[in-house]
Amino acid sequence: MMLKDPHDNLFALVSSLTKSEKRQFKLYVGRLGVNVDSKFMQLFSVLDKAAVYSEANILQATSITKRQLANVKSHLYKQILVSLKLNPAHQTAQVYLREQLDFASILYSKGLYLQSLKILEKSKDIAMARQEYQLAFEIIEFEKVIESQYVTHSTHDRAEVLTRQSQALHKSNVLTSQLSSLSLQLYGLLLKKGYVKSEIDRAHLNEFFKSQLPYYKWSELHFKEKLWVCKVHLWYGFLLQDFLLCYKYAVRWVELFYDEPEMIALNPSFFLKGNHYLLEALFLLGHQSKFNSCLSKLQTIVAQPQFPVSDHVAALSFLYIQINKINACFMDGSFNKGLQLIPETEKHLSMYGNLIGEHYHMVFYYKFACLQFGVENYDQTIYYLNKIIDHKSPRMREDLMCFSRILNLMAHYEAGKDDRLEADLKSVYKFLKKMNALNKVQLELIQFIRELGNIYPQDLKDAFIRLHKKLRGFEDNPLERRAFLYLDILSWLESKIHQKPVGEIVRDKNRER
Repeated sequence: MMLKDPHDNLFALVSSLTKSEKRQFKLYVGRLGVNVDSKFMQLFSVLDKAAVYSEANILQATSITKRQLANVKSHLYKQILVSLKLNPAHQTAQVYLREQLDFASILYSKGLYLQSLKILEKSKDIAMARQEYQLAFEIIEFEKVIESQYVTHSTHDRAEVLTRQSQALHKSNVLTSQLSSLSLQLYGLLLKKGYVKSEIDRAHLNEFFKSQLPYYKWSELHFKEKLWVCKVHLWYGFLLQDFLLCYKYAVRWVELFYDEPEMIALNPSFFLKGNHYLLEALFLLGHQSKFNSCLSKLQTIVAQPQFPVSDHVAALSFLYIQINKINACFMDGSFNKGLQLIPETEKHLSMYGNLIGEHYHMVFYYKFACLQFGVENYDQTIYYLNKIIDHKSPRMREDLMCFSRILNLMAHYEAGKDDRLEADLKSVYKFLKKMNALNKVQLELIQFIRELGNIYPQDLKDAFIRLHKKLRGFEDNPLERRAFLYLDILSWLESKIHQKPVGEIVRDKNRER
């Protein structure tokens, strides 16, 4: 499903509808004949056919006046949401339970207290079985309201039971809230700043993590509490570049679902994310056989008929599987195989549009650039890097922006486009300094590229050997390691030294490992 320009909320919603959802909406509206030719249906028809949002086109093609447009748009937006709520494809446990709460509230307002309690009791059992503890807490609080009015003649035990249930759920929900908040904060740091860059950063992160991590006992936690514990430690591990810690908690995350398979259908996006981070940890650790096994298992599960289907799940499935199929090519040096994945990936990026965030679009572009660099297609490398460099979003990950510029310098040098090399070097150096992202590896590389013009061709090999020796000294430094994660500089240098393609160098390393 191709998503159109999402700048207008209503237009984005209409563009996101599938054919079946549009058909159901028209049936829903047509239940009363008076709605068929209404102004909001005129608006729907125009937006459904439009390639971009245009207020002028709407006013010209409908009987809606400019003064009426805002109200008609608001009404149409609400009607589409009501129609989607009635669609069986969107009848999740959360939607169902909230609907039952609404029904119980209506019965309560009519004085039908026992009927209301009957619905609440049934809903509570479902919420507890599916570990929807926030909703279960709301249900119990509503039960307490009804029971407290002495209209049901309940026993004292009933009050005690509800009180105990309420207290237990409150404790669980508070812990979940604390863990989810910490997880979000750490993830925000990872997206904004990337890995820790100094001992000061490391100390601040450790202090923040220890102060914010709530007390818990793993053996006493429910599924979703354990899930949040895994997320918290995963982001913490990524920020520290402690990939063994990432692997440990990614394995726990995925095993939670394999221990309770029914949770895959209830939380497919979390299942997919857990597998993605497990694969990313294995990729960063260089464990190829385990990586291939986990990727194959994920693809098999996603392809099963019983795996949940929705636009969101389809987009995530594509995103995580495709990224890791490309990563597999980096692991074994099969760059040409990776190039074959680019057209399909670009097609799906366009298809899923805003279902995949701009950050992941940039991640793909960087991976495309690295694949092109690996097969010495330097013009294409520059093409994809410019998509990142020219992207001005303040939410762009700093690490990605910085290493895109470094790789861009290398691609320009390799392509022989070095007429502006000195100016470009100064620009990149200034940018890295502004971002406070200049590390020793980057500094050595920039200095080396600056001096390349003064090195005689017969001396190039010795220069590459000297740089390789210097950079090898940083490979095991936790604070310098991130440079090698974004850019396999050592393999590039070894390809220059031994006069071999980068892919062959990577494959040789992989066999040795």
